[in-house]
Amino acid sequence: MKPGIHPTYVETQVTCSCGNAFTTRSTAKSGVIHVETCNVCHPFYTGKQRVLDTAGRVAKFQQKYARVKARVTGK
Repeated sequence: MKPGIHPTYVETQVTCSCGNAFTTRSTAKSGVIHVETCNVCHPFYTGKQRVLDTAGRVAKFQQKYARVKARVTGK
């Protein structure tokens, strides 16, 4: 390996918005990383999925295609 071409690899404190914190190694110069989701709060890992229904869009979509499906099966 060539000397002097690689970034420094330091211990880094990672903090999630849920409050979880852990230490890893990274090339982040400040030694601190803030993330929005981690393995403690991410729905994929927790099994808890949140459906964000903004202005009833999911309900409107289901109603619209329920009528279409009823029309198709009714023929």
